[in-house]
Amino acid sequence: MQEPLWRPDEKRIKNANMTDFINYVNSKLGKNISDYHELYNWSVEDISSFWELMWQYGDIIHSQGYSQVVDDTEEMFGRKWFEGARLNFAENLLRFRDDKIAMVFKGEASDPVRITYRELYDDVARVRHSLEELGIQSGDRVAGFMPNMIETVVAMLAATSMGAIWSSCSPDFGVQGAFDRFGQIEPRVLFTANGYTYNGKHFDSLEKVKALTDKIPSIEKVVVVPYTEDRADISNLSNSVHYNDFKSSANNLSIDFVQLPFDHPVYILYSSGTTGAPKCIVHGAGGTLIQHLKELLLHSDLKKDDTIFYFTTCGWMMWNWLVSALAVGSTVFLFDGSPFYPDAEAMMRYTEEYGINIFGASARYYAALEQADVKPRETRNIDHLKAVLSTGSPLTLESFKYIYRDVKEDLCLSSISGGTDIVSCFALGCPTLPVYPEELQCRGLGMKVEAYDEYGNSVTNEKGELVCTKPFPSMPVYFWKDEGNKKYLSAYFEKFPGIWAHGDYVKITDNGGLIIYGRSDATLNPGGVRIGTAEIYKQVETVPEVVDSLVVGQNWDADERVILFVKLAEGVNFDEDLDKKIKKTIRQNTTPRHVPAKVIPIKDIPYTINGKKVEIAVRQVIHGEDVKNKEALANPESLDNYKNISELQE
Repeated sequence: MQEPLWRPDEKRIKNANMTDFINYVNSKLGKNISDYHELYNWSVEDISSFWELMWQYGDIIHSQGYSQVVDDTEEMFGRKWFEGARLNFAENLLRFRDDKIAMVFKGEASDPVRITYRELYDDVARVRHSLEELGIQSGDRVAGFMPNMIETVVAMLAATSMGAIWSSCSPDFGVQGAFDRFGQIEPRVLFTANGYTYNGKHFDSLEKVKALTDKIPSIEKVVVVPYTEDRADISNLSNSVHYNDFKSSANNLSIDFVQLPFDHPVYILYSSGTTGAPKCIVHGAGGTLIQHLKELLLHSDLKKDDTIFYFTTCGWMMWNWLVSALAVGSTVFLFDGSPFYPDAEAMMRYTEEYGINIFGASARYYAALEQADVKPRETRNIDHLKAVLSTGSPLTLESFKYIYRDVKEDLCLSSISGGTDIVSCFALGCPTLPVYPEELQCRGLGMKVEAYDEYGNSVTNEKGELVCTKPFPSMPVYFWKDEGNKKYLSAYFEKFPGIWAHGDYVKITDNGGLIIYGRSDATLNPGGVRIGTAEIYKQVETVPEVVDSLVVGQNWDADERVILFVKLAEGVNFDEDLDKKIKKTIRQNTTPRHVPAKVIPIKDIPYTINGKKVEIAVRQVIHGEDVKNKEALANPESLDNYKNISELQE
């Protein structure tokens, strides 16, 4: 068994919210649970009791109680949670109304903007009042084409305080990408900034917004938030108003939080859309809230005095997850722009300057940080940093080592995994458990996560399909305009009837943690042996001549062969020696089946806007198939590099 990279000390364990929750469960139920593993086993065997105590521990504000926690603990689809309860999502996030800083917003080149909990409540009340005057009602959609700034959160809270449904995507989406999402849900109001910044450049949003509103007739009002300029010219934008003119000027407004059922829709999120039109995934207020409170309080050990940051846009579910920290009373740090502007140390500088205790980003960010030779442990005073979170793709062994070697030795490194589908996580961190190389520390409380082999048998220490075998409250309420729940059932319940199959290829370890090998739909299958793409990436990343890579399977001679594309470091030429070096590195550290049949240099690797490699799209291109939704990609032009490659015909 591998030695852990980190173990929490006794003080850390004693002061953890997780330990407090264990004591809470023991006192409430007369149990004698002593550690996380015992707590987890209880939470998935008695899910009703677990979620009931989480409701109490999370102090969920509600006007009416529930008649039962869940109507069935075995059948997954169509479950009713906390029936009879009435609550409001925004009321729970606005429970604190004091002079503590609620949010700090930092744009790339702009001065920080701070807002207290008292000021936040007042701003939400003013925007809510103006939405009411427009006639917005419960169930209407309000959309944001916004940077990750304070006004985005205000607009979301104003909309959800009245039972409207919030949906957002980042302004770097093209017109078609935004239309593919908002066009399906037909919002009545669109909030947009006049522009955004990235890597030192200013980009105008209003031309895209005009094209977008021309295509979506349901939009009755466009509210333009000042960002890249104080007061943009919006004369060409019909039904538009400046944010400061839209926001009510009335004083001492109070918010009448509309009390709604537990599963009333709060968010519409979108699948990546790399294989077709994005699916519109509708999430309920109560399920989102209770799941986020569990993950923030217990798994992330978030406390009221903490400052939490996640590098995300408003088009990624981590934004929804991050802003739920307001319900804890913490300070939320928001950032818009490139994390490497004006230099690679920017985010670590902000971590020091703004006292960030919990720092999150994508796995790709940490790999880029190491490549840039950033060593915060030597250059920054970040003693206050207690946890680093990573998601988006599997965190490599090199990144695990880098963070403990060059960022900070004493912190809880939480590689987490879940998705837009559940607006939360299946696997998480735990402040009371050790961190092992490459492992996600634990399965989330109340989430009966298993690995299934191809025959539907649960396996440990073997690779299999990540499944969840008992219901949980943050399952989607439904998909938008999905008659008979056909798309919903097809997305999750087709592979193993009645069991949620998430599409990740994983191994559950003896430590109780998980190792993720990539998406199961991108899994390689040479000679009938399943190989996770992450197993190959892990080796390629140790080759200094390679800065990025992408691996796919190519249909060949009634079988499948492994094709590895490599993006080379500046000044490096691909030759026979480098080809042999890459293949030897993979062979020595994995198996001969992992060794690619072809290693092909490529100019660029395609990523989604949220920073995930898109193996499936490349696989489609090399097989001559159309990629249906290139708008989901951050660099769609990169796909052209994969067309008509002569080596693939040999």
